[in-house]
Amino acid sequence: MKKTFFLLAGALFLISCAGAPSSMAIEKPNLIIMGEDADEDTVPRNSRVFRRVLDALSNELHNEGFDVFDETAISLDDMAQGRTRRTDAEIIDVAKMIKRPPIDIAIIFTIYASARDLNYTTKIKTRVTGRLLKVSTGQRLGNFEVESPREWNAPADCPRACLLETVGKYSKIVARDVGSVLAEKLADLYESGDDAVTSKGNLMNGFNLVFEGFSPDDMFDIEEYLVVFSGYKTHRTVYSGRRHHEYWYESAITATRLNRNLRKMMDHLGISGRVGFSGNEYVLTKISKRKRRNLDPSDW
Repeated sequence: MKKTFFLLAGALFLISCAGAPSSMAIEKPNLIIMGEDADEDTVPRNSRVFRRVLDALSNELHNEGFDVFDETAISLDDMAQGRTRRTDAEIIDVAKMIKRPPIDIAIIFTIYASARDLNYTTKIKTRVTGRLLKVSTGQRLGNFEVESPREWNAPADCPRACLLETVGKYSKIVARDVGSVLAEKLADLYESGDDAVTSKGNLMNGFNLVFEGFSPDDMFDIEEYLVVFSGYKTHRTVYSGRRHHEYWYESAITATRLNRNLRKMMDHLGISGRVGFSGNEYVLTKISKRKRRNLDPSDW
């Protein structure tokens, strides 16, 4: 009876804290824009066309209030620069390895351009495609594709420099449209509001919760807390043993708030331990203490 009362009291306390107004700002997503150019038919990263499209995309998202980070600037110390024709796996791995700042959403785009040389003019057509990827979980948040509504004209017998300038000029126009579409998609996923505890958008956050050293009885008590945290949607058991347990946890709660709630939960349960966090994974390690055996000498 006492244990049940303690759990309920603790849960109600966490709910009241989670729902209280806070001056803490909502966690906005950190964005990185990356070009995929493995296909030999696409515009490579070292092209001036690629740079103009990248700048146009970044500018549109920046104007809409999103935080966009330059890939070169934040990966300069740890990764080789200037690589072209990168595979999809390399691009995603780079996004995952960047920790300062942690990247939430990768916008991966590809540029296609074609030119038809006629006797009297050159017809040019451009297309920008790509996808939104949640870096921590690998979840695809949507695709996008925008192409020029018609073929544009360039001078007849247009040399390479002429083609690059013309393609870059019109690709930038297409990129602005892409940026507008992306801003709308992201605004729907990360709709801001006055609540600093959870995101009011349509995107649930996925977390991997790992518990080291906790008994099945400990986990029974812990699960009663997990389901009452603000923003909770669902959770499922990934692995459960005698001293190691893993859960996949989905919630609208921010990573900062979840970290605080997990620490507070252990304090309420009277469990000594530490909470580690990296990416979307929390590792809670219980600090066990040596048991004392009270032996009565008269029994021996």
